[in-house]
Amino acid sequence: MTLEPGARGRAERTVGEADTGESVGSSDLPVLATPVVLALCESATLDTLAGSLPETSTSVSMRIHFDHVRPVPIGRTVLAKARLERVEGRRLTFSVEARDGDGDLIGSGRIVRIVVDRERFVQRIPQEP
Repeated sequence: MTLEPGARGRAERTVGEADTGESVGSSDLPVLATPVVLALCESATLDTLAGSLPETSTSVSMRIHFDHVRPVPIGRTVLAKARLERVEGRRLTFSVEARDGDGDLIGSGRIVRIVVDRERFVQRIPQEP
């Protein structure tokens, strides 16, 4: 695994009705839901890691700290960017931010991901009784 601080990734989407707080159940407003903007930021972290981990490994989110500071209506484009800040063994710390099509800040924060062995991780998932 050769991961270096400074690596960058991005993810983009246009806000649709399925992305609103009303639709995902996180609010009763027709604006971009916080869980959706967080998922977009996580996608940006994955883009940062694309091609950097062995095929037998993957990463999972462990901790998220995020400030969602601006509403985004349906039809607007959102761009999330991630930057790998620290590599501490299997622990990867990213700074993330999301901006709308005008470049206005929607939110920012940190995401910590842990590199795991894909097969061992899947084996530890509880099975239905």
